[in-house]
Amino acid sequence: MVEGGTHTRGVTSYERPGAPDADDSRAYDAVVLAGGAARRLGGADKPGLRVGGRALLDRVLAACADARTTVVVAGPRPTARPVRWAREDPPGGGPVAALDAGLRRTTAEDVVVLSADLPFLEPGTVRRLLDALRAGRADGALLTDAEGRDQPLVAAYRAHALRRELAALSEAALSEAVPAGRAPATDGRAAGALAGLPLRRLTGALDLTRVPDHVASFDCDTWDDIATARARIREHGHVLDEWISAVKDELGIDLDVDTGVLLDLARDAAHGVARPAAPLTTFLVGYAAARAGGGPEAVAEAARKAAALALRWADEDAARGDVAPDATPDTRPDAG
Repeated sequence: MVEGGTHTRGVTSYERPGAPDADDSRAYDAVVLAGGAARRLGGADKPGLRVGGRALLDRVLAACADARTTVVVAGPRPTARPVRWAREDPPGGGPVAALDAGLRRTTAEDVVVLSADLPFLEPGTVRRLLDALRAGRADGALLTDAEGRDQPLVAAYRAHALRRELAALSEAALSEAVPAGRAPATDGRAAGALAGLPLRRLTGALDLTRVPDHVASFDCDTWDDIATARARIREHGHVLDEWISAVKDELGIDLDVDTGVLLDLARDAAHGVARPAAPLTTFLVGYAAARAGGGPEAVAEAARKAAALALRWADEDAARGDVAPDATPDTRPDAG
C-alpha cells in the first residue's frame, strides 16, 4: 500500500503523494512509450516480457518512481506501480505521435522520456540525465550506447522545447497535406498529423547533451537481447539486488533498506545461534519494524537490537568452555 493511492496492479491514474509543487525546480514528469509492434520479437508483448521475474515495463517504472506524474503511452495493463495512461492517435502511430500524447498529460518543466524495454535502467541513471539537463541550457540530455549512437528514448527534455518542435512538425505535416487554396485546420496538432514520423525529425531540431552509458541504454529488441539481459542479472554481482527489487515489486513494498545490515544480521544469527535462525530472525526484524511504523530507520533499529542479541548469545556459548576449575558445579536438573 502506498500513502495516498492503492499500490496494486491495474491502477490507472496516480500522482505521487508528497510530490513537489509545479514550481519546484527538482520536479519532473515521466513519459514511457510502451507501444510498438515488436516485429523483431515476432509480435510478442514486449513490455510484458519478464527479466529477473519483473516485466520490462515495471523495471522502467521503478527507475522513474520519484516522478511527480508518470504517463504510459499504451493500452492499459496491470503494472506494479500506479501510472496514468494515454494513447497516440491513431494507435500504432509511432513514437512521435506517442510522445505527443504522453506530453499532453504532463505539467512539469522537465520530462523524462523512456522506452519500455530498458532492463538495466536505474534511478541513478534518471538522476544523471536530469542533472545533465539542468547543468546547462540545452533542450535535452540523452544517453548514448556502446557505439556512440543517440538513444532519444532514454532522455530528459525541457517540456517547452518538445512542445515547440512537436507543434512545428504538426504544422508542417498539415501544411503539406492541405490542398492549395484551403486553410489548414485550426488545431496545430490535428488527429494523425504526427503519425508515422521518425523520431529523428523531432530530436534533430533540438540542442542535446550526450551522456555515455552502454549498460543503461541497452534495450531489448530481439530474443537474443532478452536472453542477454536475463543472463546478466543472474551474475554474482547483480543477482542479490535484482532479487530484492523483484520481491519488493511483487509484495508492493516501496522501501529502501540497508541490505548489508540485514545480511550481517543473518550471518551473526547463523553463526552465533544456528543456521535456521538466520531467516527466522530477519523475518522477525521485518515484523518488528512494521509494528514500529515501518521505514528504513525502524528496520535499522530492529536489526541493531537483534544483532546485539545474536552476539551476546554467541559470547555466552563461547564462554561455556572457559569456566574456571573452581567454578560452582553444574546444578541443572539434567546435569550428570
